[in-house]
Amino acid sequence: MLGWTNTEKIAALEAHARKLEPRLGKLGSLIGKIQVVQNTLKERLTVLSKLDEYADFRELDWQPLAVEVAQLAAEKQKLESASDVLQQLTERLNEVVAVLQGLEAQWEDHKDKRSKAEQKKIDAEALCAETQVVLDEPTIAAHAAYFERLDTMRSEALGEHQLTVESCDNREREMRDWLQARIDAEDAKLKRLRDKIIDAMRAYCTAFPLDTQEVDVAIEAADEFRAMLDTLQADDLPRFEARFKELLNENTIREVANFQSQLARERETIKERIARINESLTQIDYNTARYIVLEAQPTPDADVRDFQSELRACTEGTLTGSDDTQYSEAKFLQVKHIIERFRGREGLTELDRRWTAKVTDVRNWFVFAASERWREDNSEHEHYSDSGGKSGGQKEKLAYTILAASLAYQFGLEWGAVRSRSFRFVVIDEAFGRGSDESAQYGLRLFAQLNLQILIVTPLQKIHIIEPFVSSVGFVHNEEGRASRLRNLSIEEYREEKAKNDQ
Repeated sequence: MLGWTNTEKIAALEAHARKLEPRLGKLGSLIGKIQVVQNTLKERLTVLSKLDEYADFRELDWQPLAVEVAQLAAEKQKLESASDVLQQLTERLNEVVAVLQGLEAQWEDHKDKRSKAEQKKIDAEALCAETQVVLDEPTIAAHAAYFERLDTMRSEALGEHQLTVESCDNREREMRDWLQARIDAEDAKLKRLRDKIIDAMRAYCTAFPLDTQEVDVAIEAADEFRAMLDTLQADDLPRFEARFKELLNENTIREVANFQSQLARERETIKERIARINESLTQIDYNTARYIVLEAQPTPDADVRDFQSELRACTEGTLTGSDDTQYSEAKFLQVKHIIERFRGREGLTELDRRWTAKVTDVRNWFVFAASERWREDNSEHEHYSDSGGKSGGQKEKLAYTILAASLAYQFGLEWGAVRSRSFRFVVIDEAFGRGSDESAQYGLRLFAQLNLQILIVTPLQKIHIIEPFVSSVGFVHNEEGRASRLRNLSIEEYREEKAKNDQ
């Protein structure tokens, strides 16, 4: 509320609080006194509760016992002072007790020494048994030849010493430590020597990689390096350097030419196979009045074209068999460059491996295309450089066409010819699972024209596609993946059961 204040109310409450503070102080003091009295009563109650443990007051009455003890002590003192015989007996008793205590101490000492001697005997017998087991081992006889040498080393390792049974373990440890130190020092020398040998091996392998490509840089390969050294010393190659270079150049020319010829033969083989397949393709009507021709054109790939150029450069200007056919240094380096890439250069092994697989596979020397032509004048209707831009059905139709022609080439079949003894069995797995019905039927008609015996594995929903082209069907069923069952039906039996199920 505007204009309202609680200042007077606060002042009144503070004044009332000041009046109450003395009263609160008195009440707090009274509570403290009451708590002290309460704690005293609790302690007394605890003490009184323990009285239940005593059944007779005499158990708590100590004063009569103290009086009786004092009387007996006084009586004893009176008797001792009144009789000299008792005093003498007491003194003799004390002397005998002292002697007895000394004998008991000696007995305990001797008993301890005997116990230690018995334990020492047991330990010695156990050590003797262990030593005998070691001595009885078959390997000791083989190591006996080293005992004399070890005895000689012992004085060198341990100096002047007294050997006892007890000190054997310590002396053995010291001897082992001394021997281990010497072994470590010799190992260090051997390691430095091994490193020097390995460095020399590595330098030799770097200088002559072709001769050492199958040799490891390791001490274990020392025999192989020694054999190479013996061979070099026996062959005395420096005397035959000129003749060796001449033969190397001639062999290089011959091998490179053979390699180039082999690749050329494979290239011509591909062209011949394409021509044979095209002969089959001309018999297939891809579309009405049109057929397909496969074309193999040189690849524009830079790696392949560069490799072909380098290979030609290695043999250009040489005449095999002539007296003047020697490689120049430039020619030899060209061949070396190609061979190094075939083998795999350091740091580029995986890249060179892929390059080798690519350029030496003659199939990569071509790019393949398909040309659809008119039968009437062989003019081109459409050119397929790849299957991009075509519908799924068109891609499948082209694939089936080429597949049928390839089968005809592979089996050596002629269109329309039936040979009872020719091999025409083809298995097609997962057939027509995703393709269109029209392209699948087109492919089956082509296979029928070739009179192929076909085993088709296909899902149930595609049986209607293959039904007109098969003579029997086999249903495979595997319930819960435990056991497969096969049921064979002729196509007539299948159609009868299908008709019954449809009704």
